[in-house]
Amino acid sequence: MTGDDRDPLAWATKRSEVAYECPGFEIVREDVELPDGTVTDFDYLVDDPAVVLLAFTPGGDVVLVEEWRQAVGRVNRALPAGGVEDGDDDLAAAARRELAEETGYEADSVEQFGEFEPANGIANAVHHYYVARGCRPTAEQDLDFDESIRVTTTPYEDLLAAVRDGDVRDGRTALGVLHYELRAD
Repeated sequence: MTGDDRDPLAWATKRSEVAYECPGFEIVREDVELPDGTVTDFDYLVDDPAVVLLAFTPGGDVVLVEEWRQAVGRVNRALPAGGVEDGDDDLAAAARRELAEETGYEADSVEQFGEFEPANGIANAVHHYYVARGCRPTAEQDLDFDESIRVTTTPYEDLLAAVRDGDVRDGRTALGVLHYELRAD
């Protein structure tokens, strides 16, 4: 069990099994006992950790991806992001790799600025946010077979306004931009 199982709110996991598996994620079903003694089942999405990049060009624009998202049936404008792979002990290196693979941009520097559980009521995903600076298109995109991505750039203030106005609907992007803005000096 992860977390603090001594907390009086903690659930006791009695049994755990993979109920469904496909490329990219699993669904786990657990038999759990609630604090009041009720026994029930709980299903959740097992999703690999991810890195999300707020990537700035030398001129101060932000590198974005426009990607088809089948679940919502539209192109989504978002910060570059990608899964942390087995053996990725250095998350900053994973962030650099994902930026290059998705966009063809490489960064002079990357620095972590946040870590969030975006949907911890239904998934165990953790997103690690990085700000990347000095990003230039010096690499080749290396997309997965199921990725349809167009790379764009936009001034940071325009991205901030798009998040504020609800024009950017991607949750990872909105969370990253707003957190960055709140912590900015």
